Amino acid sequence: MARQPFHLSVEQDSVDYPGLELLATAVVLLSDDLQVRYANPAAENLFELSRRQLSGQAALQLFGDAPPLFQAIARALASGASYTEQELELAIGKTRLHLSCTVSVIDTPTATLLLEFRHIDQQLKIAREERILEQQQANRDLIRGLAHEIKNPLGGIRGAAQLLERELDRRPLIEYTQVIIGEADRLQSLVDRMLTPHRLPKYRRTNIHEILARVGSVVHAEFPRIAIVSDFDISLPEFDADPEQLTQAVFNITRNAAQALEGVADNPTIRLTTRVARSVTLAKRRHRLALALSVEDNGPGIPETIRDRIFFPLVSGREGGSGLGLTIAQTFITQHNGAIDWESVPGHTVFTILLPLEFNRSNA
Repeated sequence: MARQPFHLSVEQDSVDYPGLELLATAVVLLSDDLQVRYANPAAENLFELSRRQLSGQAALQLFGDAPPLFQAIARALASGASYTEQELELAIGKTRLHLSCTVSVIDTPTATLLLEFRHIDQQLKIAREERILEQQQANRDLIRGLAHEIKNPLGGIRGAAQLLERELDRRPLIEYTQVIIGEADRLQSLVDRMLTPHRLPKYRRTNIHEILARVGSVVHAEFPRIAIVSDFDISLPEFDADPEQLTQAVFNITRNAAQALEGVADNPTIRLTTRVARSVTLAKRRHRLALALSVEDNGPGIPETIRDRIFFPLVSGREGGSGLGLTIAQTFITQHNGAIDWESVPGHTVFTILLPLEFNRSNA
């Protein structure tokens, strides 16, 4: 697959390529005699070799017998265009990697070729993330439209019920108007929650453990028979985030776990865990350090019927649930350039929030 030539300008003696350091994809630069001149951190992770071990290696020695790769290199050098090999199998040591590789001709004093490798499953993950983002935007548009359509008639219904109540002198009839008013207020609260996620984050220095302590105490007060266990990495630094949005996101996930545990007879437990995650890719960007925050429970697990739709609005595995808790949580975490992963089997469900540990984010 041919593409336009790629030009990269660096200083003559530079050994660092800042523009490539944070890429999520593995990048290797080759000289005109096909020796490795540079490998970014993602390439170190992919090939499980340090930059020092990679540097100076001949491509044939590093990649072994891989005719499709060297054919792409030959085509790129002959034409000056870029070529992509979609299905490539490389043997690096004892490891066999299934990758795609784009070979580009570059213009630097020390390197002639740029090789960009992607795990084939990573491509599928990126495509899935793109679909999720598109679905989230569609969900947000749907929710916002529904909320605005519902809000105005609700005010009219509540007002009419109040006027009717003033004209009634029989207590049983007044009870009916009270039901109407109460349900209108409940729906109004639901509409407000549907609209809330559209506020952008307001960043400030945030201590994640203060948030978790607060969430844990609130959930335990509502569900006193459920044990809340903390397993924190106290070395985690403060980072820039919107504490109100993170509190709401963590609370929604934790309260969902508590509700799932209501029918568990023996030792219902929620475990809140924090760890440092390294070399994490979020929103197509690689981060050296990230926060991994897990909410784990020993409940019955997520029903099979909704596993593909748990983040969709109005989808709930619990009778009477609004189906907005996880939707709102995902929206807030996405606005922080983070992600939510999950896995669930009967007796063990864990939601993991991944957030970049960044400073100096601009406020909305």
